[in-house]
Amino acid sequence: TLAGFGPAMTAARAEFPVDERDVIEGAVPCSEIVGGDRADVVVLYFFGGGYVVGSPGEDIVITAPIAAAISGRVVAPLYPLSPEHSFPAASDAGLDVYRSLLTEFTPDRIVVAGESAGGNLALVTMLRARDEGLDLPAGLALLSPWADLGFSGDSHIANRDPVLPLSDGALRTMADDYRADRPVNDPLISPIYADFTGFPPTFISTGTRDLLQSDAVRVSAAMREDGVDVTLRVWEGMWHVFEFYRELPEARASMTQIADFILSRLGPTSP
Repeated sequence: TLAGFGPAMTAARAEFPVDERDVIEGAVPCSEIVGGDRADVVVLYFFGGGYVVGSPGEDIVITAPIAAAISGRVVAPLYPLSPEHSFPAASDAGLDVYRSLLTEFTPDRIVVAGESAGGNLALVTMLRARDEGLDLPAGLALLSPWADLGFSGDSHIANRDPVLPLSDGALRTMADDYRADRPVNDPLISPIYADFTGFPPTFISTGTRDLLQSDAVRVSAAMREDGVDVTLRVWEGMWHVFEFYRELPEARASMTQIADFILSRLGPTSP
């Protein structure tokens, strides 16, 4: 929750003195985090929270270091949450924001990213963008993505995650509220079932204690089978979106790897 991440948010703002402002992209309210004066690049970032809770504010722990690393903008949509707004409301908003960014940036200067449910939303939004004929971004970066809303992976049973100790029932309620009447194996609900042909290079991070480790492993395997250049980084002993805990050397190292990947995809500054 926002209160729980309060100290981490304060520390992130102190370490990375970014500018934050409210903006509208594609009629969707967003938080814009600016880490420098590079105007030709942007990261579209989706927050997590099971599609039920969350906001761009607490994700400053992730988005501030990214904005600082690229010396540019991160746009984090305040997408609608369930149960009031079930599928496809969140991805409708994500697609509207992405379309809007395509009018401001060339696709090779956009990277799409997100954690947990935001990783699901990043994947689903890009699946819809591809199927609608939109140009895809230069890359995707996913932190502990929630890619299987059917919980068919063994990490949901085997892993003991210290920060995501939700019961199977609570997780299923979140999933059911979000998907409404869509089948759980619909690729736009559980992207582990998607065809990722044509997707850009993708970086995925998870940990050996992540409740959603199986989701990350299986979606990376599905992408690889479809010819996507995908990098999966599994951190020993780490849990769900451990990157929030910047007091950990592993969290800082992972964020450095993620930022390096994003920079490698965005390319050099335009003349």
